[in-house]
Amino acid sequence: MPLLGGFFRAATCAAALLALLPLGGQAQAQESEAQAVQSDARKAPVAVAADPSTLRICASEKQPPLSMKDGSGLENRIAVAVAEAMGRKPAFVFLDKPAIYLVRDGLEKRLCDVVVGLDSDDPRVLTTKPYYRAGYVFLTKADSNLDIASWKDPRLKTIDHMVVPFGSPGEAMLKDIGRYEEDMAYLYSLVGFRAPRNQYTQIDPGRLVSEVAQGKAAVGVAFAPDIARYVKESAVPLRMAPVPNDTVTSDGRKMPQDFDQSMGVRKDDAALREALDAGIAKAKPQIDAILKQDGVPVIATN
Repeated sequence: MPLLGGFFRAATCAAALLALLPLGGQAQAQESEAQAVQSDARKAPVAVAADPSTLRICASEKQPPLSMKDGSGLENRIAVAVAEAMGRKPAFVFLDKPAIYLVRDGLEKRLCDVVVGLDSDDPRVLTTKPYYRAGYVFLTKADSNLDIASWKDPRLKTIDHMVVPFGSPGEAMLKDIGRYEEDMAYLYSLVGFRAPRNQYTQIDPGRLVSEVAQGKAAVGVAFAPDIARYVKESAVPLRMAPVPNDTVTSDGRKMPQDFDQSMGVRKDDAALREALDAGIAKAKPQIDAILKQDGVPVIATN
């Protein structure tokens, strides 16, 4: 997931700070922390021994359209296809947290054994071979004349609002072209003015799409898998145009836009990674069909 990548965007995606403890006396802070830990302990799944006939999949209840508790998310369905190709029963371990926390609070605590939809270079885990590659896109109304194909397009400096995910390459480029300040209040309004610096905060992908469809934003920029389903379902025709992967900032720094997506396992679980690689290869036709069903524009790889 991005500033780098997909499932978080995130992935991937953007690095989020943990919520800060409230200000006050030390005793009050310690009491609040203890209550939070107890509350999390009551809500958290309990670690159990893995069944070799089952694939325990770390999943978020709060990452539509990639992961949803009813199992209809893009990555949920891909995980099921791979598990079945491996001859295992898919078993989801849903956490009531955004996907950015799945490695820390699910995989590393051994509540589950695989995280789906990570960037292939995620340093926290062993990653499988990529099962698809996708990138960021410019989102506009199909009937508009905003055929944006590059961050160098001068129209981006003069159009009405632009909507981008926090911590993404889009946000970085919005700052680079000098229009972040004029869009900042608008972007914060989409998340109830919650400050991303103190807690994980992200604009819902469905909201991002609707802002463009309703004309509240002239252009959106997002990771294609995050918005493709909503673009496909939109009553207002929309278009996605790839952001060039050779995008550079004004001072010449490369800003990657395309990312391989893989599954991740614990660093001591190379055997499971090998089994997943075999399952991914076997399930490739089903994976391709799922991506097509959601309207995800896949980038060809060598």
